[in-house]
Amino acid sequence: MGSLKWPLEQVDAVLFDLDGTLIDSAPDLGAAADLMRVQRGLASLPLSHYRPMAGAGARGMLSVGFGMNPDDAQFAEFREEFFGNYERCLTQQTYAFDGVETLIAQLRQRGLRWGVVTNKASRFTDPLTRAMPLFASASVVISGDTTPYAKPRPEPLLEAARRLDIAPARCVYVGDDQRDIVAGLAAGMATVAATYGYLGVQTDITQWRAHASIEKPLDLLQLLGSA
Repeated sequence: MGSLKWPLEQVDAVLFDLDGTLIDSAPDLGAAADLMRVQRGLASLPLSHYRPMAGAGARGMLSVGFGMNPDDAQFAEFREEFFGNYERCLTQQTYAFDGVETLIAQLRQRGLRWGVVTNKASRFTDPLTRAMPLFASASVVISGDTTPYAKPRPEPLLEAARRLDIAPARCVYVGDDQRDIVAGLAAGMATVAATYGYLGVQTDITQWRAHASIEKPLDLLQLLGSA
């Protein structure tokens, strides 16, 4: 996808998706759904079953755990049960991807502000980011219900830029899902696809039209070079 670089003087902030980009929350998301299976007498499923769908939240976890979709009559009931389980285990097995803490430290050392724009509801985003020291230095955290629209609409990203008082064109957005790139492009930001997240094996990220891609978090520093 190329190695387009943005000179530091053209970037004031880096914004990130949360799940699958900064943190690996698949173990806790999977555990919340798997508990529902076990409590119903069904066999436990390995994390490898849940991980590819972790980026889809409750919809993805219930699809794996029960073959259920939002059109099913019991979906709303199962979703609320899943949410309750997830709230109780938000950070038990969730961790920052390898290299993320160093990446954030390097961004700050370069004088760049950073923040989070996620589709995760504030019901979960707020306690999770408060619990993890990584997010203490974030300048902005936008959840899926912060604005009337979630990604792939650009409104959450534009709200982040507004709160930072930084022009969208001077922001870079990093995400591991096509909706992240669609939203970033619509917001007028430079976009970076994170290929280490929850991408399915059939995903062709070249179709996303991101400005660049990274295979690990620290690769972002090379994109944000001075050349």
